Amino acid sequence: MKTIQKMYEHLNWANQRILETLQSMEDENQEVCRLFSHILFAEKVWITRLRGLDSSQLPIWSEVDLAVCAELVRQNEESVTTFLTNLDSTDLDKIISYTNSKGNEFKNSVREILTHVALHGHYHRGQINSRLRSDGMEPINMDFITFVR
Repeated sequence: MKTIQKMYEHLNWANQRILETLQSMEDENQEVCRLFSHILFAEKVWITRLRGLDSSQLPIWSEVDLAVCAELVRQNEESVTTFLTNLDSTDLDKIISYTNSKGNEFKNSVREILTHVALHGHYHRGQINSRLRSDGMEPINMDFITFVR
């Protein structure tokens, strides 16, 4: 549980760093904003599923502005923190049934889902940094080791 908790503290920290960087830019980069909002929407979908609620009407990809991203960062951090606070280590192997955005049913453990969400965000944060670099900006340091230092 401590490792998962630390992974999500890092996830929240990384999301906040991206948000602050994007808010400080003169022009809003639509592709970067789209990738960032995808991370946030996916987090929302998965936490909804983990809570046993229907996620079928929630978007995975959507064109939104930074104000919406800022609200999603806040909501997701609150939701995940509450979920993890109430999660016992014995709950990690509980199986969650859910339907994905294409209507297919799946079953995964809480542990698998939490790991997926943390890794999924890392992948797309790397894409964001790649886009920022190609636009002549310094990539955002979101390394886990930087976070724990």
